Amino acid sequence: MTDPSTLHRSLLTIDTHIDIPWPDGPAFLERTTRKVDLPKMQEGHLVAGCFAAYVPQGPRTPEGHGSAHVRAARMLEAIGRMGGDQAAVCSSTQEIESAHRAGRSIIIPCVENGHALGGDASRVAKFRALGAVYMTLTHNGHNALADSSNPRADLGDGEAMHGGLSALGREAILEMNRCGMIIDIAHVSKSSMLQAAEASRTPVMSTHSCIRALCDNPRNLDDEQLDALRDVDGMVNITAVSSFLRPGAKPDQITPADYVDHVDYAVARIGIEHVGISSDFDGGGHFTGWEDISRSANITQELVARGYDDAAVALLWGGNFLRILKAVEDAAG
Repeated sequence: MTDPSTLHRSLLTIDTHIDIPWPDGPAFLERTTRKVDLPKMQEGHLVAGCFAAYVPQGPRTPEGHGSAHVRAARMLEAIGRMGGDQAAVCSSTQEIESAHRAGRSIIIPCVENGHALGGDASRVAKFRALGAVYMTLTHNGHNALADSSNPRADLGDGEAMHGGLSALGREAILEMNRCGMIIDIAHVSKSSMLQAAEASRTPVMSTHSCIRALCDNPRNLDDEQLDALRDVDGMVNITAVSSFLRPGAKPDQITPADYVDHVDYAVARIGIEHVGISSDFDGGGHFTGWEDISRSANITQELVARGYDDAAVALLWGGNFLRILKAVEDAAG
């Protein structure tokens, strides 16, 4: 087995969910106080990150929909400007693999919260044209597409709004399939998640969730949901939010061992091919030992200590995500 440090530096590592600042936009190429920037990515040998155009849930009104769509488009445009001589913005498996061979860091655009469509499923094509490889169907609060795992009482949400997906949500999923965009089921209710897995003709994934059997949080996935991901060849990317890893835990109470406990559970339940890694850095994720992206090798260290071999670590750190992205690309049209 390869030394963990050497192994980590050899991998095409992909963090499947990172947030950017807004409205100021990302100052990515220089060192910042944020948890992710290019110098920290290079120090931590985090080759690629999925950077989210995140839209918070707001009023489900024409004005609310309009402002959400404008924000998401502007954020994607800002993510598209994050590249430079040392970093490439990539929107396909071919582009990602080519940039990796060239030794460049990789920025992968995505959208968080289908509220960003502004109530119009045809706008999926615009987001894909701006580079987005996935869209999270909801965030906290129900939207026009689907019910959320975390209803917002301040927005008038009941426990459910649609009983899962709405007709618009199903239309958006089909359009995402057509455009070659991954359906992200992080943040959605259990009913929405199971219906999305069934409605999509390509694998769905959660880009940043943990395991409900280990931490009973509505943002986490239970065994039935994990099994559904396996059955559609999808995946869950375990995330670094402390309260998703252990009930009520603060970041200084969590270590890589707690994190890999969730990886272990998912691997045992649904198989190594259906599990990946995410941080949710700059969106709430971090803990002792993975304080920022520069400490990413500590996750590989813990995986190797648990007995994961080189091939398994490579799958967890990006191989599985690339397989699903390729399957979604191949099925487009």
